[in-house]
Amino acid sequence: MSSLDRAELREVSAAVLAVTSHLSARDVLQTIVTSARKLLGARYAALGVPDSAGSFAEFVVDGITDEEWAAIGPLPRQHGVLGAMLHDPKPVLLDDIHDHPGFEGYWPAAHPDLTAFLGMPITDGDEILGGLYLANKPGGFTAADSELLTLLAAHAAIALVNARLYERGRELSILEERTRIARELHDAVTQKLFSLRLTAEAASTLLERDPARAAEQLATVRQLAAEAVDELHAVVTGLLPAELAGDGMALALRKHVELLDRVHDASVTFTAGDLPKLSPPQQEAVFRIAQEALHNALRHSRAGVIDVALFARGRVVYLLVSDNGTGFDPTEAGRATRRLGLASMRDRARAAGGKFTVTSGAGGTTIRVEVPLDGR
Repeated sequence: MSSLDRAELREVSAAVLAVTSHLSARDVLQTIVTSARKLLGARYAALGVPDSAGSFAEFVVDGITDEEWAAIGPLPRQHGVLGAMLHDPKPVLLDDIHDHPGFEGYWPAAHPDLTAFLGMPITDGDEILGGLYLANKPGGFTAADSELLTLLAAHAAIALVNARLYERGRELSILEERTRIARELHDAVTQKLFSLRLTAEAASTLLERDPARAAEQLATVRQLAAEAVDELHAVVTGLLPAELAGDGMALALRKHVELLDRVHDASVTFTAGDLPKLSPPQQEAVFRIAQEALHNALRHSRAGVIDVALFARGRVVYLLVSDNGTGFDPTEAGRATRRLGLASMRDRARAAGGKFTVTSGAGGTTIRVEVPLDGR
């Protein structure tokens, strides 16, 4: 540690704080790479997290443009110097990466030529979580650079483990919520629907033989159906995420969008401005409409980008969900599930005192909701 001056320590501290402020694993990895490249003055930096199929589950880079990265082609495999570092916890410090015994003698056509190289495994106990690779520092890397990168990698390992635990915790919460939903649907609704079916069958058999009794059974059917609808509504209302009550509509929707962005191929983004306070029913309506619109876009549109915007103008809150997908004819809506989804969103907006519109064509689809504060 003696070789690290106070300025470097402040830079390390800032980098560590930046890393630990992120909960998304992808954000953690990108912050690690960017911080490492800047701290050590390297031209290029990358970080790879291996998968079980000989490639990388994640591979993020810094120092090249998106166009340059796309031109390089597919993700690297676990071979050569990169592969060797995933099995050996010792750092690799080279004046020229071409001299490493694991170097295989070639790059992809668009890949920059690398010379000076510093590789640092990111470890958690005996497990190698990934490899941190820096290259092309003017004058080459030093032992002090390796010491500095070791310190950052140690904190990065903690941040990466925390991010993994956070994401696993969210997945567990989703599973627990699904279990609760299934249990409540069974307890509160399934038995009622079973009784409704039996009563309807009894009415059917009595219809010709005893019309009066059949009418009584049909009256019971209507009552059971109404009760089932009420109980189902109560269950659905109970599904409102805890974040909506605790964090507010904007933050709850942001978390939902971030989760979808991680698990789907499409890029799902969220922006929000300052918002006035809507009533709880209005918040639920806006949140549920956004969920339904996102579900439709991800399932039907084949969009590469989906944008969610939440903002206010005057005393009106606006929700926009836009995608660049194939579009559809809103007057026909095509599939029954989409038609029902549009009807559900329209009904929710109306119940909240708002307006619902959908525009769609070859360039994509936009769902627009306007909810006034006074509900009128």
